[in-house]
Parts: sequence; C-alpha cells; structure tokens
Amino acid sequence: MDRPNPLFRNLNSKFAALPMMLIVLVVFVGGTLWTVLFSFTNIKIVPIFSPKEWIDGFVGFANYTRLFNTDRWMNCPIITHIGQSDWKASCTGALPNVATYAVLSVTLSIGLGFLLAVMMDQKIRAEGVFRTIYLYPFALSFIVTGHVWAWIMSPEYGLQHAIREMGWTSFTFDWIADRQMVMYAIVIAGIWQGTGFVMALMLAGLRGIDEDIWKAARVDGIPAWRTYIQIVLPMMRPVMVTTFVIVAAGAVRVYDLVVALTDGGPGIASDVPTRYVYQNFSANLGQSLAASTVMLATMAVVLIPWIRMEFSKKRT
Repeated sequence: MDRPNPLFRNLNSKFAALPMMLIVLVVFVGGTLWTVLFSFTNIKIVPIFSPKEWIDGFVGFANYTRLFNTDRWMNCPIITHIGQSDWKASCTGALPNVATYAVLSVTLSIGLGFLLAVMMDQKIRAEGVFRTIYLYPFALSFIVTGHVWAWIMSPEYGLQHAIREMGWTSFTFDWIADRQMVMYAIVIAGIWQGTGFVMALMLAGLRGIDEDIWKAARVDGIPAWRTYIQIVLPMMRPVMVTTFVIVAAGAVRVYDLVVALTDGGPGIASDVPTRYVYQNFSANLGQSLAASTVMLATMAVVLIPWIRMEFSKKRT
C-alpha cells in the first residue's frame, strides 16, 4: 500500500497556519529584502519597488561609506589624548553605544537572572510573592521605565538631591548628565527592566532538571555550586541559548528606553542606531535603510552561527 504524500498530511493545521506564513513572507521577509535592496539607492521618499526605480537610484555602497564616516554613527579615532600623560583609545557614536549596552545588559541580566533563579529554586517561602515582585518591572513599558529612572537619576530632584538633603553634600550621582557614564545609566535601567524575565526563563529551566540528578550529586558529595556549574548549566543549554537570543535581540533594537531616559543626550552621547534610523528616515531614507541593514547584519552575526550549530547537532 502506497504511503500518503507528506505534503497532504495535517491539512487542517497547514491551512490554519497559512495566514501567518503569508504574513511572515510578505511583511518580514519582503520588508527585509526591500530594506536591503533600497539601502543601495539614493531614494529620499518611501518608494513602491520597481526594477527601474531601483536601477535609476543605484549608488552602490555610497550610503554605507557615508554612514561609517558620520561621527554620529561611529567615531573611532585610534587614540585620544586625555590630560597630560594618560592616553586612551575611545570610540563614540550610535554603534559603539549600542555595543556597550548590548554586552553589559546581556551579560549582567543573564548572570543576575540565573542567580535569582537559583535563589528561587531553593523552595523559599512566599516564592510566588517574590516571583511577582521580580517580574513586575517587565510588565512595564520601556517608556515608563525610562521616565522612572530619569527621575531617580536626575541631579536636580532625584537620588543625588535626596541624599544631599540628608547631609551628604558631596554625594554625586549625575550619570545621565555625564557623557562618559550615560550609557551605564541606561544599562542599569535596562537590567532592572529585563532581569525578572530572564529569571523566569531560567527558573523554568531549573525546574525541568530531574530530581534524581540532585539526589545523585548529594550522594556523591558534590557541593551545590559545583552541581550548578558542572551539571545543571550544561543541561540548561537550550534555555540559555534561547534567553541569550531574546535578550541580545532586544538590546540591539533598544529605542524607547533611550528616548524616555536621555533622548540621546547629553548631546548625542547616548544615541543608538534605532534612534538614528528613525530621525533620518524622512531626511535621508537611503542612509537610514543602510543603518537598518547594518543592524540586521549585526543580529545575523549572532543568530546564523547559533542556527547552524543547532541544526548540525540535530542532523548528527
């Protein structure tokens, strides 16, 4: 008896998924291709794609060259002189800013989220209350988070002002007004917002570990910290990878938190690529699309090796 063609299996499920598949193809895949193709043109307004329109406006890599020669996007002098004897290499601009934010926020939120999950996994009392408290910031929008932390970090009426009113007149916490420290202020707000979500993912992974593993580790006399590092963490690899991808994607496209907290200031010291893209969309669309493509390539550098690694493991 001939086996039915796999193409005709589960037709109801395939028909139900068809609208979503069309949306993905048209909106996401089509929009991505449109962005990449028109990043090589000198268009000034949003066009309807046609081959003639693309050929007439084609300028090659001119938008990318102009983009990386723009100080607001990236300014990386080989060396900068500070003071009389101290020399320090430095990079400023939207791209280095988001790199700083992404590295710190991903590292710290995953690290702190895992530690919180470990603490919650000890069967503590009122676990539900603590879990709700930790998850509460994630329920807020980044706009609300940004305004709250802008108030807390304000030198005029925030934490600095409150502590000075209590008598410590030399206390200083003016990071959002300091060009060198403003990105770290944004990192603090971002970690406060996202660590609870990371904790929830990690806790779900920890609760999926077989209890027999813990019993065997205790019988063998393995300390709890070694059990977490040498046994539990490798077993949680899928959860860790998923968490990393989610947090990294959110860090690269950060926008509303920066707008609400600093609006890119002081000056453009906390500018990020998404804000740069938005502000150039109407004035210089081609360069704005080039900046979007660079952001896409940045995420591809993170995601493509992971996807290849995952699929190669499944095949073997």
